[in-house]
Amino acid sequence: MDNKFVLTKKSPLKGEDGYKVFSIRIKSKTVDTLDKLCAETNRTRNELVGMMLEWAIENTEIKE
Repeated sequence: MDNKFVLTKKSPLKGEDGYKVFSIRIKSKTVDTLDKLCAETNRTRNELVGMMLEWAIENTEIKE
């Protein structure tokens, strides 16, 4: 896959509600990279993870 996950900077407004909460376990290096993206885009870690998951789901192909 050559597709890129493209992020734009966000205005400092708060997001919507209606989400479910769950926890995940990820590597410290991944958290560090995610936090850098958060700082560059004015988005929360939660918001970016949600966006990335939605993109990944939409761009997932299952091969038999």
